[in-house]
Amino acid sequence: MNSRPIVVLTSAIHPDEHARLAEHATVRVPPDARPDTLKAAVADADGLVVRNVLPADIFDGASRLKGVVRHGVGLDMIPMEAANRHRIPVANIPGSNTASVVEYCLAAMLHLRRRLPAVDAMLRAQGWAPARAYGEGGGELAGATCGIVGVGAIGGRLAALVQAMDMRVLGLTRRPQTLPAGVQAVDKATLMRESDVIVLACPLNEQTRGLIDAPALALSKPDALLINVARGPVVDAAALLAAIREGRLGGAALDVHDVQPLPVDAEVFRHPGILLTPHLAGTTTASMRRMSQGAVDEMLRILRGEAPVNWVNKDAMAQA
Repeated sequence: MNSRPIVVLTSAIHPDEHARLAEHATVRVPPDARPDTLKAAVADADGLVVRNVLPADIFDGASRLKGVVRHGVGLDMIPMEAANRHRIPVANIPGSNTASVVEYCLAAMLHLRRRLPAVDAMLRAQGWAPARAYGEGGGELAGATCGIVGVGAIGGRLAALVQAMDMRVLGLTRRPQTLPAGVQAVDKATLMRESDVIVLACPLNEQTRGLIDAPALALSKPDALLINVARGPVVDAAALLAAIREGRLGGAALDVHDVQPLPVDAEVFRHPGILLTPHLAGTTTASMRRMSQGAVDEMLRILRGEAPVNWVNKDAMAQA
């Protein structure tokens, strides 16, 4: 009989941190992240580290589970009501990918405004004059307005950086009293009307699902840019594609999508005005190490019978 605790990783973590966890527990990585596979994997597990969407009933057959740790920040991959009902502590690693996501947002702004990849391709294929003429049509960020939806750790750090680039910053948040200095609290309509760059950095919940819909996009400037590093369902994808196709929005950078991985025949691939990335804004070599280190630290606390530092459902469990 195995006397060591068992910890399941829904996907691999940083190898150094995997090795550190393996010093204290038997570590298992399922062959895939399908619902039945994950449910079978956690049936006798003591701990679970989450990098994939969990099925809603995953905790029903996990009687030994002492805690769940999100390898990252967002909790939408975890059925939180079920965790509360089964009295399973859930922790996350706040701030672990903030720098990576903020840098992605800046890179996306510059990519879309200055058109550098397209200029490079044109220079190679068509020569100096056409590339120069096209590139001169790019825009500056200085003097523009950046509207940030969700001004938490990521939105706040981004606000400071774009202010240093001489951008005006608007913020849409449930707690306007917490906005950083220089960020103007506005409602959704004002943010959509006045922003040259709209950045979505909010959590996915019932209030934000479909937040950027056709009526919201109808308010935007025709050359405005939208950057989504939140979750795909925050945006009505069909409305966004229609706005870009009809020239009512200047472009978009989408790191998150309604369906992940993107199907090979997804309509979004047919829109050259959209920068597409496969949910990697928060994933760099450095952030992966930070997330893995934090996740292992929290899991080891749980296995020792200690409370996790970033216990996100403590109050909810007390009421369940």
